[in-house]
Amino acid sequence: MSPKSILVSPKRHFHCVWPGIIFTTAFMLLSGCVVSEPVPTYVPSPSTFDRAWSAAVGAAQDEGVRVTSEDRARGVLSGSRGEQDVTINVQTQADGNVRVEFSARGPKGSDPGLAGRISRAYDRRMGR
Repeated sequence: MSPKSILVSPKRHFHCVWPGIIFTTAFMLLSGCVVSEPVPTYVPSPSTFDRAWSAAVGAAQDEGVRVTSEDRARGVLSGSRGEQDVTINVQTQADGNVRVEFSARGPKGSDPGLAGRISRAYDRRMGR
């Protein structure tokens, strides 16, 4: 018996190992892929004052008030509708709540329900 017949041919041995090498390489490559979850970001909601201010401006416009002056620092919004002067005061109180007051002044009999309609429009915009 010759020594060559006992040994396995190197080419034949390589063909048996090749699928294992491919599988191991593919497994290593795929296991290195990481899918991370998106990180939730904090988006601050508007302050209570900002929300109330925006709702007050929108309510006035909903009722046809032409806004002539906005002073956010003082919390005073002024405007007019026809002959009536409209004033809206938005104030943050000591406890953190926001107080909103609506007033409409004009000649007697012009539109007595205007302030009430603006208040209802404000409540709708605030989701009440």
